[in-house]
Amino acid sequence: MSGGRRMRAWQLPAGCTSVEQLELVELPRPDPAPGEVLVRVHATSLNYRDQAIAQGRYFGAAIKVAGTPLSDGAGVVEAVGAGVKALAPADRVAGTFFQAWLEGPPAPAKGEALGCPPAKGMLADYVALPETGVVKLAGSLTFEEAATLPCAGVTAWNALMTGVRPLERGQWVLLVGTGGVSLLALRIAKTAGARVVATSSSDAKLARARKLGADATLNYKSEPQWGAKAAELAGGTIHHVVEVGGLGTLAQSIQAVGFGGEIALIGVLSMQGDANPMPLMIKGASLRGIFVGSAAMARDLNAFVDAHQLKPVVDRVFAFADAKAAYAYQSSGELFGKVVIANPP
Repeated sequence: MSGGRRMRAWQLPAGCTSVEQLELVELPRPDPAPGEVLVRVHATSLNYRDQAIAQGRYFGAAIKVAGTPLSDGAGVVEAVGAGVKALAPADRVAGTFFQAWLEGPPAPAKGEALGCPPAKGMLADYVALPETGVVKLAGSLTFEEAATLPCAGVTAWNALMTGVRPLERGQWVLLVGTGGVSLLALRIAKTAGARVVATSSSDAKLARARKLGADATLNYKSEPQWGAKAAELAGGTIHHVVEVGGLGTLAQSIQAVGFGGEIALIGVLSMQGDANPMPLMIKGASLRGIFVGSAAMARDLNAFVDAHQLKPVVDRVFAFADAKAAYAYQSSGELFGKVVIANPP
């Protein structure tokens, strides 16, 4: 740590069970160790995972040590440690969700996932990360926009553009809900030339999804059998389902997916439900687990964003001092896209 130099950071205490326990503290500013870069964080964004961590129910348990939350942050390299070659001061970067998953398929040794203590988190003025644990930002994005990509954006990219059958032009995609992952998937799918069925329990949000390019929309509250209806709207074939709901919605996603299609299983929003997988066998469809993605996927996504001038959907931006309000809004029924916390120098 640097003697005398301080920084602000939000911290969750050990055993945290409520966002109200989040505390703004002053800590020594880190120095980059050999192989590390010091990032001045300009913006962070929230994911559903961050709510679960703060509420003490992430993977069923509260955090055991105090630490800084949030996996998603974008900023500028302020200093580099000895041996760093690929990055230099003034480079615009974002942290990668898994610090050691550099490329290839999922592996047991993904390394720490940012934002869940004892791993480092991004909701601070500064963070020191391994050179291999950051990627350069898309030049076309602001820091606030870029901060939406490390978890939700890479998750959506992995769901649609990797796997056995990557998304192709003209195919149909079904999106569950209008949160961060779903709307980033909408942007990616439409940019790639696909057609999209978007679902929500809010007609107002569905209208906003249509303005963003959704080809068809479904209110799953007024249409209980929305899986079959989505397939009908798509002409009988849903090629990709971005399943962020969990067990509570999986049965309908199984009904929706077409022959040879794929359900990207992402969400844990609802843990109660009973999904019979038999239709997957009949349709030759598959269910693929998605847990964010690699640094290579993050780089591919940023290149795609720049090539097509893709813009993430930022719902609201909060000040650094208002982090608790950002958490509250992100967990509300008002959410449409991504919630960002700005922290300019």
